[in-house]
Amino acid sequence: MTLVEADRRGRGLAGLAGTTPGVLGGFALVLILVALLAGALTGLGVQSRVQAVDDLAARTGPLSVAAEQIYRSLSDADATATGAFLSGGLEPTATRRRYEADIAQASGTLAVAVAARDPGDVTASGSTLATLSEQLPVYAGLVETARADNQQGLPLGAAYQREASTLMRTRLLPAAQDLYRTETGQVTDDQDGAGSFPILELLLGLAVLGLLVAAQITLYRRTNRVFNVGLLGATAAALVALLWVMVAGIAVMGDISASQRDGSAQVDTLAAARIATLAARSDETLTLVARGAGQAYQTDYTQVDKHLGDLLAKAGTQATDDKVRAKIDAARSDHAAWTAAHAKLRKADDSGDYGGAVTVAIGTGTDSAATAFDKLDGDLRDAIDQTRAAFNQKVADAGGALNGVVVVVAVLSVLTAAGAGAGIWRRLRDYR
Repeated sequence: MTLVEADRRGRGLAGLAGTTPGVLGGFALVLILVALLAGALTGLGVQSRVQAVDDLAARTGPLSVAAEQIYRSLSDADATATGAFLSGGLEPTATRRRYEADIAQASGTLAVAVAARDPGDVTASGSTLATLSEQLPVYAGLVETARADNQQGLPLGAAYQREASTLMRTRLLPAAQDLYRTETGQVTDDQDGAGSFPILELLLGLAVLGLLVAAQITLYRRTNRVFNVGLLGATAAALVALLWVMVAGIAVMGDISASQRDGSAQVDTLAAARIATLAARSDETLTLVARGAGQAYQTDYTQVDKHLGDLLAKAGTQATDDKVRAKIDAARSDHAAWTAAHAKLRKADDSGDYGGAVTVAIGTGTDSAATAFDKLDGDLRDAIDQTRAAFNQKVADAGGALNGVVVVVAVLSVLTAAGAGAGIWRRLRDYR
């Protein structure tokens, strides 16, 4: 092609661009590309929300439950083991079974958490999962040694029991707490991702509608045709797609917000209260195991018990369900009964009545510390189960709101592009 021919072709194209066919053809090309691109980006945005909701239902949600169960099982195992030690000789069968069940549940749930992580996360230096996997058998071994010495009446058993509890408090429970914080943090991230306002989808939809309106105005000005069936159909498809995505997005926002308000936020507070309950129980029994040298445990009990009271008050203000509120009220009543039993226990121990203090601590009477503790722990467990069920239901509702949205967006974006192209092509045929 010579320079003259190229110049002529360039002028021809420039001239065509200024004509009605050129303008309409350009609009058709832009509309088709923008409609398809907007549909693809909107679909990706919706799919990211679908993935976040699926993770809440199938991964991060269950893993946060597993992390909380690990922490609770370890705490309860320690509280149960120290309580059993106070009984001397052969501990009650129910107490032994409870301890064994706690260790088994902690081990089994830990295996689930390990399986859900990449191998590198488990083997990394300082990994919480590695610490838990390595130290849990050590703790169980110390408890068994303490139990065997206690059955033989050997005073060394108390030292082993304190060493086991120290390992639990300084290594196992901090690692379990880190794991719980990591998993609940991931739940929050997924909730934020799923429940954010669909601003990108809104802007894309408005951009497509704006171009369609501009195309129809241009078509009217250049051809004096008021209505164009293709462009009207494309506009209707784009509007339906935008409304569908916005309605689904707003519904998901409401469901995810409710999953936080009625579920995960309350679970966090109630789980912290239950953990504090178990820590206080462990302090209470270790004070007696130490036989006069347990002031540090009593000091810690006082601090943890105050924190427990604050958590129960907070849980009461957060409760949005009458059944959950009733369980929290019962828990606060049981906490008051436990506080009274603990005061009675401390009075007996401080006055030299060690046997009487042990009876109050591990007895089965209605006014014993063990009875109040078990009731409080049970109330908190029931409240957690109910709030967790609310969380699961709201996440399921969010997933339902997103069902089919990606497919609908894909179909409607194709219809928008096809309608725009067909509508303008029909007008272009008039210039042949």
